[in-house]
Amino acid sequence: MRWHAAGRWGIIARMAVFGIDYAWGRPGPAALKRAGAKFVCRYLSHDRTGKNLTRAEAEELSRAGIWLVVVWETTASRALSGRAGGVADAREAQRQASAVGMPAGRPIYFAVDFDAGPSHQAAINAYLDGAAGVLGRFRVGLYGGYGPVKRALDAGRAAWAWQTYAWSGGRWDRRAQLQQYSNEHRLNGVSVDYNRAVADDYGQWRVGDAPPREEDRPGYVSVGLAAEQELPPGVWTTVTWDREYADGDDQHPAGGPDVLSGPARYALTAAVRVRGLPEGTRLRARAVEAEAAAPDRFDAGPVRDFTAAGEETNLLYGLAADVVGKDRRVRLQVFQHGPAPARITGGGARLLFWKG
Repeated sequence: MRWHAAGRWGIIARMAVFGIDYAWGRPGPAALKRAGAKFVCRYLSHDRTGKNLTRAEAEELSRAGIWLVVVWETTASRALSGRAGGVADAREAQRQASAVGMPAGRPIYFAVDFDAGPSHQAAINAYLDGAAGVLGRFRVGLYGGYGPVKRALDAGRAAWAWQTYAWSGGRWDRRAQLQQYSNEHRLNGVSVDYNRAVADDYGQWRVGDAPPREEDRPGYVSVGLAAEQELPPGVWTTVTWDREYADGDDQHPAGGPDVLSGPARYALTAAVRVRGLPEGTRLRARAVEAEAAAPDRFDAGPVRDFTAAGEETNLLYGLAADVVGKDRRVRLQVFQHGPAPARITGGGARLLFWKG
């Protein structure tokens, strides 16, 4: 087992994929394909002057083989409206996304389109919490500069990130699936921005179509938990997943803790919701690789630290890439330093893997 803080993504990730975002203009599929764009990022909002993605446009792009990603933006600082704003925006974003043909389960990015500082983060996190209450945490993405992206991911408030080079000072958060790296270009008379996808799954879709699953694509596992699980203090607790959303390769025994069986290369993202801890309580999460025949024997991966935010705390754990050996299993564990038992009340894990 080889754990690296920076990951070994270069071994298993694909090359960056070029994409374009635009607002009121429409370059058209032919111009987009001539430019080499494989995907476009398009808007959902309250605008009625032509900014938003339409069903006709989505179908035209889909027929041309171009993937779509959607972002919700009304005003640049709308995310400062807190939880209530997040709830309202996510409901309308969900309605619009369904109307233009986005398949169920695909994420929606929410824009923080200004130089948001640490003092803004509490409101932004509350906004994302509101959106998660409507969509589910695994469908919430954030568009913004390095600071708000990093803080939201660190706090487990978003599972997807589209980072812009603006307000980023040359820094990139490796967890962001999308990067907007250059603005104010012209394509077929339309102002466009350049983007790159740096993950295989960056929230893309076509009308009636989820991401492709060619033979050289990785396998995919998506699991969740419905039943609450006790989280005692002072011990590492292995999360038991009792729901399967995707497991075409039979990696996850129903109702068990295993997310993946080896040998395989993999990338893991997991989210867990914890209730019943006093504010300020320290929590920790880690992935482990346990022996199939003796689960008590395992190797532990990097530990991520969290702090309880109050009645409910969301932990988002990510491991960019690693390798699990033969007859070993990947699991997630949580540790809490509180004075009494707490509860794991929800969560999910998704994992890309390459066998052999």
